[in-house]
Formats: sequence, C-alpha cells, structure tokens
Amino acid sequence: MNEDMFKKVEKKTGVDINRAAKLASAYNGKNLQDERTARQLVKQVGKLAGKRVPKETEDMIVNMLMNNKVNESAVKRMLK
Repeated sequence: MNEDMFKKVEKKTGVDINRAAKLASAYNGKNLQDERTARQLVKQVGKLAGKRVPKETEDMIVNMLMNNKVNESAVKRMLK
C-alpha cells in the first residue's frame, strides 16, 4: 500500500501507523490461512483500534484472510 493509503487508514481509524506496522511485522510470514492465527490478528487489530469487533465482522474478516481475499482494493472498500 502507498503512503496516502496509510494516512487514510490512520485518519479513519485513529490507529498510529507505526503501531499498525509493528503489529503487521509480527504477523509477517505467519499462516493467515490458519483460522486461529487469523482470529488472533483480527482481535489484536481491534484492540489496537480500541474497538470491539462484532462476531459477524470477525467471521467475515477471518474468511477473507483465510481465502486470500484481502488486497488493496478490499481495504479501500472497507474504508469508504
């Protein structure tokens, strides 16, 4: 993702990009097709954002992660 995308994410979520990058690097190389790992990531992102992630939303995001359906265009749609 480009710099503008990161700034938009930061503005929309209130999450410091440096903290988000640190979390992302912790999951770099991990198997996000593993449901447990994907759920841990979703919960940690929610905690980082100070938001409770509803079960239905968590399930949707986990499904996207497990099926490799998360890409820049998917993130842009989520931010609208």
